[in-house]
Amino acid sequence: MAVSTIDSAPVEGAGLTRDERAARGKAARTAVPRSSHADFERPAGCPAPLDLLAQQDSARVPELVPLRYGRMAVSAFTYFRGAALPMTADLANTPRTGFTGQICGDAHLLNFGLFSSPERRLVFDINDFDETLPGPWEWDVKRLGASVEIAGRDNGFTPRQRRDTVLAAIGEYRRAMRVFARSTALEVWYTHADAESVRAVYTQTLDAARRRKLDRTLAKARARDNLGALNRFTEMVDGRPRIASDPPRIVRIAELAEIGQPPDEVLGRLQVILRAYRDMLEPERRALLDRYSVADIARKVVGVGSVGTRCWMVLLLGNDDRDPLFLQAKEANSSVLEGFAGPSRYGNAGRRVVVGQRLMQTVSDVFLGWVRVQGFDGRPRDFYLRQLRDGKGSAAVETMDVTAMLAYGRLCGWTLARAHARTADPIALAAYLGAGAVFEEAIADFAVAYADQNERDYGDLLAAIAAGRVVAGADR
Repeated sequence: MAVSTIDSAPVEGAGLTRDERAARGKAARTAVPRSSHADFERPAGCPAPLDLLAQQDSARVPELVPLRYGRMAVSAFTYFRGAALPMTADLANTPRTGFTGQICGDAHLLNFGLFSSPERRLVFDINDFDETLPGPWEWDVKRLGASVEIAGRDNGFTPRQRRDTVLAAIGEYRRAMRVFARSTALEVWYTHADAESVRAVYTQTLDAARRRKLDRTLAKARARDNLGALNRFTEMVDGRPRIASDPPRIVRIAELAEIGQPPDEVLGRLQVILRAYRDMLEPERRALLDRYSVADIARKVVGVGSVGTRCWMVLLLGNDDRDPLFLQAKEANSSVLEGFAGPSRYGNAGRRVVVGQRLMQTVSDVFLGWVRVQGFDGRPRDFYLRQLRDGKGSAAVETMDVTAMLAYGRLCGWTLARAHARTADPIALAAYLGAGAVFEEAIADFAVAYADQNERDYGDLLAAIAAGRVVAGADR
């Protein structure tokens, strides 16, 4: 296998002709038949999912761990969102072609969404890279397919409707990869889905009422800028904006003393993070950051799987009180993939996240960066930083009907294929996937089997909570 190496991940197929790369893909069909991806059964003796989740708890803020389980306990889908590590352990036992690239590691439906590009255009892309690492492309595809099936179950779709939505998402992945195989490397690198493209995809399938709902979603995302965040997250105190506490979701530094963390000590450590972050930015972005000064800082709880990791929201002000910049500093730990796909080549987990994001996204936040600082417990902690709310918008998957889910799944499938094609070998993958529906049919079967397993695991969590073996907390 001819492989060249860049500073982030192997680039497969480098130095081979198109025909040679296609031949590799077709040969993989014999070694790993496409139909073999349908199979899933957790081998006996594998670690229990609750034990794997408990391993992650040790690195998290102790008082927030119950909130993590409380959010996971809401539904089978929210459990799935928080169970990236158990699924990765399961995927490690499934067939793989040996083709690799930069993968997301947590490619479920709610980890795609809208955000603003540096050119101030709304784009649709993968938007969560906490687990990113070079690895088997199949793992992302199977997690996406399973998430579609599980979300469909939560939404009350029939088995036929759920299968159709999985087939639509994975079929779009296959078709898109075939298009990228015919494209130049630069064409793949620059291809993206902006808001107009997203609307065009939906317009083909949605009626007028649903299109109006989509337009409202896009308008809402455009309004989710720094000024919108100022109105959403702050209150005026003595004529100045400060972050409004909303515990346990948002807790200002001044109130952390109530949970045993002196505000001055917390503030001092966070100032170290910000100084280190400033130093690693490129000079032109450092000049922009220097126009702002810190006005307030608070701890923020985010997501489902990320609950308990240390996350800070920082309010900075520029020319006046209506010139805000909100940054988020989020702790980065080892990827759930590392125990199964190999360790990251980066000693800093924040850098792993940032590099992976830049490899998979067409455009990224101008304030994206990473740091390492000494934690309150004396341990080194890695963080990555970005803008908190720069045009970010996510789909309301839990309220989607079948028509909307079909369109949204296709958009996610296309986006994942484009992200993979940037570092994997799209020619080999396209040749492996082929022109027919064999692969997506297999993933649809896998999705059913894995959704069944997910329901059993979710039931185990509920039983553990009821028995007092796991403590679950509420957002209020």
